[in-house]
Amino acid sequence: MVNRSKLWRRLRRTVAAVEPSGETYTLVRRGYLQGLGVIFLFAFLSLLVHLDPLFGESGLLPARRYIPLLKDAYDGHPFWSRPTLFLFHVSDPVMAGLAWTGLALSAALAAGCANAVLVAALWVIYLSFVNIGQIFYGYGWESILLEATFLAIFLCPLTRFRLSKAPLPPPLAVIWFIRWLIFRVMFGAGLIKLRGDACWRDLTCLIYHYETQPIPNPLSWYLHQAPPWFHKLGTLSNHIVEVIIPLFLFGPRRFRIVAGILFILFQVMLILSGNLSWLNWLTIVIAVPCFDDRALRACIPMRFRRERAEDHPPVVSNTIWKIHRGVIGALAVLLLVLSVNPIRNMLSPHQVMNRSFDPFYIMGTYGAFGSIGRERYEVILEGTRDRRLTPDTVWEAYEFPAKPGRLDRRPAIVAPFHYRLDWQIWFAAMQDYRHNPWLVHLVYKLLQGDDTPNRLLAHNPFPDAPPAYIRIEHYRYRFTKPDDTSKNWWTRERIGTYLPPLSLDDPSLREFLEQHRLLE
Repeated sequence: MVNRSKLWRRLRRTVAAVEPSGETYTLVRRGYLQGLGVIFLFAFLSLLVHLDPLFGESGLLPARRYIPLLKDAYDGHPFWSRPTLFLFHVSDPVMAGLAWTGLALSAALAAGCANAVLVAALWVIYLSFVNIGQIFYGYGWESILLEATFLAIFLCPLTRFRLSKAPLPPPLAVIWFIRWLIFRVMFGAGLIKLRGDACWRDLTCLIYHYETQPIPNPLSWYLHQAPPWFHKLGTLSNHIVEVIIPLFLFGPRRFRIVAGILFILFQVMLILSGNLSWLNWLTIVIAVPCFDDRALRACIPMRFRRERAEDHPPVVSNTIWKIHRGVIGALAVLLLVLSVNPIRNMLSPHQVMNRSFDPFYIMGTYGAFGSIGRERYEVILEGTRDRRLTPDTVWEAYEFPAKPGRLDRRPAIVAPFHYRLDWQIWFAAMQDYRHNPWLVHLVYKLLQGDDTPNRLLAHNPFPDAPPAYIRIEHYRYRFTKPDDTSKNWWTRERIGTYLPPLSLDDPSLREFLEQHRLLE
């Protein structure tokens, strides 16, 4: 028969902060929070670069036009379905002000200045942008970051900014829910692969992945040239780390440490092999609670091992302890209830990839690359000054910072920065332009000579005056072979015209944009 008093004492220790073995998590808390601060720095830097060109008054998907659509969709009361501060007021200065505020708070968090109010403000600000980001913010790492940040609120002191002055140790319940997050990220990614593309089951996906991933880097070219046995071994290793190793999180301390080490090494390999925004960097951060303070100290060189005040937090009153335990207990109940849908999703043969089950992104389900493209498609925007098009018309190509374009241009290294337009163009190349009205809007802006989208270009061949026509060509790109004597990284073959030549006075262009509410 279960000893109820013993079970109750164990539960109280879990909610409060202490493992039965006496392990502590003050160093873990510091590493986790400062790591989130670094991730947020890149998130808000990316936001500031893309804010005006994507969501401003002159943007491709202006927020000012999106907010009324939200209100119409939810009968004038969208807050509890799509919570965002911009429902109360949206303008370019307000969005810029909140973005710069988020950047400043991120820098403070990265420097180790953190309390619950600061982290909650970061969560609210970023949530507000994600919910107006439309297609450009539809990535799994946005919801992972928001969930990780929501949990971070309860790791922080309420008002004191210095973690070394935190009056209470990190609650063990929150540490375990972060472990539950890393489990869902890894295990969900493993399941979606095994249930998805057949190449994951026959171990051939990596034969294609390095070439067809959204934004390859220079090492991707070299990895692509490896023999099939190397790719099969890599795919098998992927399955082991994503499907088997996550189960170690529920085992003894040493198993959790082994899981944390393998998760981090796996993410480092992914960072080296491509540009997946800050997904892999964020996964490293949420893997930190796989360890405890003793394990982290073993990794710190002796000359840096100094006792800190936060390793011995001050004594607090019994009343504060009771309030603290009550808040963490209520949080645990909420998160356990919200965990039901992600568990159902993981057990379902129709598993959904990357979905939050609540509007505040507190609990979600995750996965990546459930299917792998066998061929790489690219769309290339080209313009000409010729007013009359003939077979001899000279077309000049626009270049983007990260996506492949010019054949001799080395693949970029950009992660953890996220070039959102480049990523979305990768998706657009596998679809029809009718499914991507923002891309046609980009063509319209370039024909106008609008300077706003120039901020997202690496090269504009028409810096002084806009072209007379712009078209989009469709190509199949492949990495060059090792015996290729040219200096090119890519070869390509033309598939056809993706978007026919358009001029600014073309009535079909304006009709299409008006149909999608992208013109006044």
